[in-house]
Amino acid sequence: MARSAATWKWRDGLWRLATALYAARVAFILLLLAAGLALMAASGWTWYEARRDNAVIAALAAGEDVAIDPDRASPPVLFARAHFLLKRDRLDEAQLLLDQANFRADDKTRVAMLYDGGNARLRASFADVENGKFERATSLVNLAKADYNEALRLDPQAWDVKYNLDVAARLVRDLPVIVPSEEPLQQKPRKDLWSDLPGVPRGAP
Repeated sequence: MARSAATWKWRDGLWRLATALYAARVAFILLLLAAGLALMAASGWTWYEARRDNAVIAALAAGEDVAIDPDRASPPVLFARAHFLLKRDRLDEAQLLLDQANFRADDKTRVAMLYDGGNARLRASFADVENGKFERATSLVNLAKADYNEALRLDPQAWDVKYNLDVAARLVRDLPVIVPSEEPLQQKPRKDLWSDLPGVPRGAP
């Protein structure tokens, strides 16, 4: 009887062990299944977001004025929207996106956005110079220089940025110095001002 009881206990223990192993196996399979479903859902969402972003970027590139949420847009969408705005001299709207990019975009995207921003300010300054608005032109050029300098801090080898920074520096140097006066300003920009700027004066930087 003692042997039978021991055998029964041994078989019962073995059965319990097998049951526990089976339950653990089922739990492990269910865990793998749940992880797989979560991965599929994440991949599907990533694919959906990428497709949506590509559609927005394509629309902006085609000239459509597509609004975005600056707080949630991906860096490529921020760049595409900022580029759209800057090409149309909507500097204040674009600045909000440039500020967002400082927190969330990678350095390459930030450099591209800063370069675009500097170019837009430089273009705007050209019109102000031709209209005799030298004080505003100087302010815009200094802002452009700040954009270029920040871009060069992120990418010291950005040759185009270096070139346009040199253009901006020359432009500020050659602008008339504004002295407060009650009389209207009569001074005009030097006739050779634009010829001193290599390459870009009448076109886009």
